[in-house]
Amino acid sequence: MMQVQRVLIVGSGTMGRKIAFLSAAAGFDTRIYDISEGVLSDARQGMERIIAKAVSRGRITSQEESLVRGRIAYFTDKVQAAQDVDFLSESIPEDPVLKGQVFGEFDKLCPEHAVFTTNTSSLMPSMFADATGRPDRFAALHFHNPEVDRIVDIMPHPGTSGETMGAIRRFVEAIHMIPIEMKKENPGYVFNSMFMSLLGSALTLAARDVASPEDVDRSWMGVMQMPIGPFGMMDQVGLETVWKITDYWASVTRASQAKANAAYLRPFVDEGRLGAKTGEGFYSYPSPAWSRPDFLEGSQ
Repeated sequence: MMQVQRVLIVGSGTMGRKIAFLSAAAGFDTRIYDISEGVLSDARQGMERIIAKAVSRGRITSQEESLVRGRIAYFTDKVQAAQDVDFLSESIPEDPVLKGQVFGEFDKLCPEHAVFTTNTSSLMPSMFADATGRPDRFAALHFHNPEVDRIVDIMPHPGTSGETMGAIRRFVEAIHMIPIEMKKENPGYVFNSMFMSLLGSALTLAARDVASPEDVDRSWMGVMQMPIGPFGMMDQVGLETVWKITDYWASVTRASQAKANAAYLRPFVDEGRLGAKTGEGFYSYPSPAWSRPDFLEGSQ
């Protein structure tokens, strides 16, 4: 079976950086590709924060820090980025046409043996498997929040080969994550199919003006004894991501409530209030109301 040595991360956003760190920390020659130097400059700064946090949490030692940093290279040139890679992980916006186009471009540049994976959180790999140019060597490999949890979903489409599934599983184990190997395609994988149902229910309550986001969170946190509620969770995921997923499935299902939920989220996206990463979403950061000891008691 193929041995992975060089890993290419396509998309240098939050998830792309986290996956790149895992790869580099496990000893792989890791490359990050994105469309501009400005975007990559942000990625470099973000990677420094990830590395520093990993040292502070004891995930890597201070001696390993420079080694991890040295294994990561940044590219705006597709040809250079793709040279001699064995494994590609994609984390770009949730648009099946865009993903298919990007995979098609890299199919022409990457070695024939290279395995392609998508980190999509809402799309089925079969939606753009043919566009990858190598459907038998393609599957979804979905990370949640690898700074916090170790669960990774491996979801094949009907054309994914057994050898590809084996190669992906071995890569997941090599980066010290826990593979959840699915038997078939399922919207939302395992955890997200449950999680998105929760978020959808919360959005419906707020969009219909049944309860405020704060009171929805208080209800969940108080009854379930959880440290955060669904709207606080949405802020952590990023409201642009939540909106894109909600809006996409609203267009697919044409469900009126799903459309209303997407419309409810849209002003947050338009105004740049995307959650914790921008300092403002349903709550204000870095000290959101839901994190305060008296949150359950208040009505503010």
